[in-house]
Parts: sequence; C-alpha cells; structure tokens
Amino acid sequence: MIDDEFKHKPVLINEVIESIEPADDKIYFDATFGNGGYSKKILSSSNCKVIAIDRDPSVSSKAKEFEEKYKDRFKFIESRFSQIKKVMEELEREKVNCFLFDIGVSSMQLDNANRGFSFMKDGPLDMRMSNTGKTAGELINTIDQNELADILFHYGDERNSRRIARSIINYRNKKEIKSTLELADIIKKNNKNFKSKINPATKTFQALRMFINNELEELHSGLNQALNLLSIAGKICVVTFHSLEDRMVKNFSKALGSSVKVEKVIKPSDDEVRLNPRSRSAKLRLIQKISNQNKYIPIEECGFSL
Repeated sequence: MIDDEFKHKPVLINEVIESIEPADDKIYFDATFGNGGYSKKILSSSNCKVIAIDRDPSVSSKAKEFEEKYKDRFKFIESRFSQIKKVMEELEREKVNCFLFDIGVSSMQLDNANRGFSFMKDGPLDMRMSNTGKTAGELINTIDQNELADILFHYGDERNSRRIARSIINYRNKKEIKSTLELADIIKKNNKNFKSKINPATKTFQALRMFINNELEELHSGLNQALNLLSIAGKICVVTFHSLEDRMVKNFSKALGSSVKVEKVIKPSDDEVRLNPRSRSAKLRLIQKISNQNKYIPIEECGFSL
C-alpha cells in the first residue's frame, strides 16, 4: 500500500532542496506548482521568495492558500512553460536564482478519473492539463490513421504504433471511443502476447497526453526561456519521468557546452521507490549557468524534429 503522504509528495524533494540550497532574499521559480510541495519546502527552508506557475486551473485554490500564508513571498500565475518570459515581465522581474520543472502528469491528475489521464480508472478521454483545446477523445475519433501511428511512435516510443493505430481506427469506424478503459481494452486486445510488466496501454496513453498538451515543445521553450532569465551561478532543476523528456533536457544541456555546468543525474533512493512506486523512473538533472551570454538551442539540437 502506498503511503498517502508519499503519493502526493514531490519526487526527489530532499535532493532538489539540497541541490538548489534555498537562501534568504533569493527568488525561485516553480514552473509546475501542482499541489505546492516543492514551493512549500523552498519557502520553509529560508526567507526567500517563490514565483509559481501551472497550466492546470484546478490548482488555483491551493495557490490562494499559499498567497494568504506567505503574503508577498509567494506569487502564483496560471500559465505554462512557453510563457515564462511573459510572466517575468508581468511581475517586473529580470532574473531569478533557480527554475524548477517537474515534468509530466501529477498524482492529482492521475488519481482523478474525470481528467482521463489514467488507463487504470474509467473516465472520459480528456487528458488536457489546462482543460482547453481538443480532448484525447476528439483526437482519436477524427484523426487519420497514419498520423495517429506517427504520434504513438514519436511521442510514446511505441513499436506497435501502426498496429495499434489500425485497431483504434477499425473500432471507431463501428463505434465512437468515449472512455479511458474502452481505449485501454482496444490496445490490450491488440497485444494478446504482450509479456512486459508494463501495461500495454502505457505508451499509447503517454503519447496522446504529450501530443494533446504539446509537452515536448513546451519543455523546449521553457528551458530556453529559463536559461536566459537565470542569474549567474543559478540552476535549472528538472525532474523527468520518461525517456523523451529526459533526452530533451540532456541534449539541451549538452548543446550549451561550456556556458553551463552539468551535474550528475540523481535518481530516487530505494526507500523512496518502495514508498512511492511512481518515483521509480524519475531523474533529476541540474544545469548551472556559468556564462551570462544569452543562447537559444533549437529543438533539433535537442534530438527532436516534431
């Protein structure tokens, strides 16, 4: 049984705090506020300030609690990675000391069946982090077969993308696909000989979610903006859970060359994985800014051509 405290506790939180070393009068940017775990730890570790954003409107009530408690030490704006520069301009801030990104879907989103992120819970095929734009259901019930296969392959590393896409199209030609378990069942029946411990629907759901929310493009934009808004010796801390996101961060930091210092990848301890199995694939990468020269790393140099 997963301890509820760990279920909603940010992954690698102690390692993150040790890495960024919160200090008085410094400013930290939490780009994925969520349930406020990282922000709370940072604010309680020193007399600093935190700017937080999140694209999910459901976190606004938690953010209001923080604003009431921490007053002018905390400011929240509903926004996304690609708008970091705009947020900083709105708040009339030129530089911050650290940017923190926790990439992917949160436990709160996964555990809410109505959000449609989980193939383990029955709910509508939504998957939108911001509750705006096209849903996953609208996508798979209208998209071309070849385009769907490409999405599953490029965003989910799904080797059976062609076969899965064909089975989805064949099913929807007879009946509209409406729920998460309905889609998961289509994929499961298409992988009868699947022997991996990972659920056969995992990669398809990941791919649809990442495509619907433009996640790789958002991460790429966020990293570039964060780098140029970071003070000298400041750090970008990124917690990832999937190989695509980790590859983006790894290649981004590599492309920056001597203008940054890249620290060793940090993974969860055995105790954390035991208490919170969702943390098992997490990686923390740290990029410290050394040069004040502004740079822009194209997405192609990060290993992607989306």
